[in-house]
Amino acid sequence: MAPRILSQEVAREFYLLRVDDEKVNYFEALWSIPEKVTYNAYLLVGNGEVVLFDCWKNTYADELVETIKGIVDPRDITHIIVHHAEPDHSGSLPRVLEVNGFRAEVVTYSMGKSILEAFYKISPKFRIVKDGDELALAGENIKIIHTPWLHWPETIMSYLSGRKILLSCDAFGGYSIPRTIFDDEEVVREYLPSVRKYVATVIGFYRQHIIRNVEKIQSLGLSIDMIAPAHGLIWKRRPQLIVDYYRALAEGRPDEYKILVISGSMYGLMEAATRVAVEEVERLGGRVVFYRFDDSEQPPFSDILGDAIDSKAIILATPTYEVGIYPPLDQLVELITKKIPQKPVLVVGSYGWAGVAAKKVSEKLGGSGFKVIDVIEFQGSASEKNIQRIREGVKKLFESP
Repeated sequence: MAPRILSQEVAREFYLLRVDDEKVNYFEALWSIPEKVTYNAYLLVGNGEVVLFDCWKNTYADELVETIKGIVDPRDITHIIVHHAEPDHSGSLPRVLEVNGFRAEVVTYSMGKSILEAFYKISPKFRIVKDGDELALAGENIKIIHTPWLHWPETIMSYLSGRKILLSCDAFGGYSIPRTIFDDEEVVREYLPSVRKYVATVIGFYRQHIIRNVEKIQSLGLSIDMIAPAHGLIWKRRPQLIVDYYRALAEGRPDEYKILVISGSMYGLMEAATRVAVEEVERLGGRVVFYRFDDSEQPPFSDILGDAIDSKAIILATPTYEVGIYPPLDQLVELITKKIPQKPVLVVGSYGWAGVAAKKVSEKLGGSGFKVIDVIEFQGSASEKNIQRIREGVKKLFESP
C-alpha cells in the first residue's frame, strides 16, 4: 500500500513534504511505536533557488523525489540543508542527489559531513556552516543555530528571518501520525502524550541539553511565528507551547497526582502486594498508571518511559531472579536512570529463599540521584505486617517533596 503523503504550502513559497510511516513498528529499531511516526522535509523556493531542508527515511526515497516533482524539478534544487545526519532524515539524500545530478550544495555542520560520507559513501559539494552563520538563499536570510545533542552533536536548526519560521529537526517533534498538519487545539491534546514518549525515549538521555538549547534560542531574541520540526505537527497557532512543554519535561516538572507503578510478578504473589500500593495511592487521591510484567503481559519500555518522565513518583516492585533483579525490570531500571529526571521512588521486593532484588534496585536508583523513600522486601507473599509497611511507604511517597 502506498504511503500517505502530504505536500502543502504552509507559508509563502515554503512547503511541507510529509510522509506518514505506517510500516515502522520500532523507532530506531528499539522503541515500540504502534502510533507510528511522520518524517517532515521542507522546500523553500525563490529568486531562482530551491532549498530542501532534510529528507525522508530511505524506505521512501522514490516517493520523496516524486513529491518534490509536484512542486519543482529536482534538478533545480540548489541547496540541501541537513540539520541532522540520522538516517530517518538523511536516508533518501543519495537518491535525491542522484536525480538532482549532484548539482546541489549539501549544507551541514562539520561533523555532519563526516557522518554523511561514512553512511552513504557519497562526495557531494559540501558547504560547512558554523553556529551563527547567515545564508542568503532563495530570497531568504537563513540563520544557522547549532543545537548540539538534540539529539546528536552535529544537530543544527535554521531560522528563516523573513518568514519567522524555526526549522527545528528532532527538537519539538513527536511520535504519531497527527490527523492535521498544524497544532489545532483538539489535535494537540491527542498529540502531547506522543511527544512525551518521544522526548523520554529519544532525547531523554540528553535532557539537560534541551534546557541549554532552549535558553540559547531564547537568548537570540528571535521572533518565531512557526516551528517546523522533522516529526509530527507544525506549531503555528501556539509555537511557544511546544517549547515550554519540552522544557518542562526536561526539568522533570511532574504531574502532581500521577504515580507510576511498575510490577514484575512471575506467579502473581508480587502483583498482589503491588495492588495494595495501587489501592493506597488511589485512596490518597493519586492517579495511578500501572504497568505489569507477568506471564500474560510484557509492556513496551517506550510506553513506560513516556509515563515516567512526568510522574510525581515511582513505585517499583520486583521479585528476586537468579540472585538479581527480575530481568525486564533490571533493564528498565537502567533505562530510567539514564533517561528520566530523578524523583521519589518506593521499592518493593520479594524472594523465595534469599532477598537481593530490592537492595540492588535501591542501589541503582539511589546511586543515580533518585530519592529512595523506603525499601520493603518480604519472603513469598506479603504478610499483614508487610502490607501495612507498603501502605506507610505510599504515604511517605506522597509526603515527599
